[in-house]
Amino acid sequence: MGWLLALATTAQGVTPSAEIGTIDLVPAQHQLGQELYLENCSGCHIALPPAVLPTQTWRNLIEDSQHYGVTLKPLIDPPRMLVWRYLSTFSRSQLPDENTPYRVNNSRYFKALHPQVDLPRPVQISGCISCHPSAKDFNFRRLSPEWEN
Repeated sequence: MGWLLALATTAQGVTPSAEIGTIDLVPAQHQLGQELYLENCSGCHIALPPAVLPTQTWRNLIEDSQHYGVTLKPLIDPPRMLVWRYLSTFSRSQLPDENTPYRVNNSRYFKALHPQVDLPRPVQISGCISCHPSAKDFNFRRLSPEWEN
């Protein structure tokens, strides 16, 4: 029985949850896309988990060289496609009548992931560290002591 439980809880190609800090377990086919996403985004700011913004936001961000007032060198294929597959797999859909949010404080997913949290206005990505001390390492599971329980 224990062997079957162990087999069922350890999917092939997925990093065990004790070893990760990311929100989602990332299957092997998306790990390179995640690495490229982190490599390209975390050099300038904390890389956000894809789940905090809808898929359309990520699509627009990855296709546009204008990034929050900064001109970026756009990703080209194949890295762009690998990053897109990762982001589109772990982000969420947008409602048909919903405006595409470009800031986390406008994202209903971000708000849903932070119930009962009195968020500052405006929400700054750099502020993630106050509750998620390992956010710079893309570890959003570890919380500051005040939020542990």
